[in-house]
Amino acid sequence: MSDTPLTRKPAPILDIDHVSKVFSLNGRPIHALKDVDLRIQKGEFICLIGASGCGKSTLLRIMGGFEQVSSGAARMYYAPITEPGPERGMVFQDYGLFPWLTVRQNIAFGPRQRRLPEARLREIGDHFLNMVGLGKFAEHFPNQLSGGMKQRVSIARALANDCEVLLMDEPFGALDALTREVLQQELLDIWARTKLTVVFVTHAVEEAVLLADRVIVMTAGPGRVETDFRVPLERPRCITAPEFNHVRRQLTEMLTSHVAHARAC
Repeated sequence: MSDTPLTRKPAPILDIDHVSKVFSLNGRPIHALKDVDLRIQKGEFICLIGASGCGKSTLLRIMGGFEQVSSGAARMYYAPITEPGPERGMVFQDYGLFPWLTVRQNIAFGPRQRRLPEARLREIGDHFLNMVGLGKFAEHFPNQLSGGMKQRVSIARALANDCEVLLMDEPFGALDALTREVLQQELLDIWARTKLTVVFVTHAVEEAVLLADRVIVMTAGPGRVETDFRVPLERPRCITAPEFNHVRRQLTEMLTSHVAHARAC
């Protein structure tokens, strides 16, 4: 029976259709991704995990428009992704803030490029400063902030562009454990309030289980989607709960078996 308008799934916000990526190193081809297929629906929180070198960050950069596919197609809704755009906000581990701009100016950088009036820029700045809890630090410069505060600014800057998709490349990897836990919860709060779609690269299985609706386990390079795992846990999640640790063990076994298989080949 064919789908009716009432039963047909909506178009995915991100559609990765048989994507492969080959880089050239000293004239030799390096296969980073091979035939990656992935559909992400609007509002989902997706985590990508896999061994180092499996192409997680390359796939994220393709979604962001910072890398082009070698074959296949990457689309947002039905439009090919060919370059970066404000609808897809990127957050990196190294923050990427402009050191000569204040916190407020960093957050308002994108809207300022659209030549919005100063009053509107201040309104946008205040809104996102308050969202990430940095209202008292609006006039500080990045070198006056802690690592966790810098990452809050980076998230706020992406949100200030009215992005629909937040692409995050190990954003909490360089932070201490306590700061990481705080920012994980703050990110979940922002996601719940804004209904954003989040794609989050991480090496940490526990972080993936805590955050994600679906965890995409990638093989060792060339990266492919080995497992698309839907996390069967209600929110909020407790990392000490037996159910949580059961899921964490499942995913850890998947990940380690893929790495062991790759080394044996």
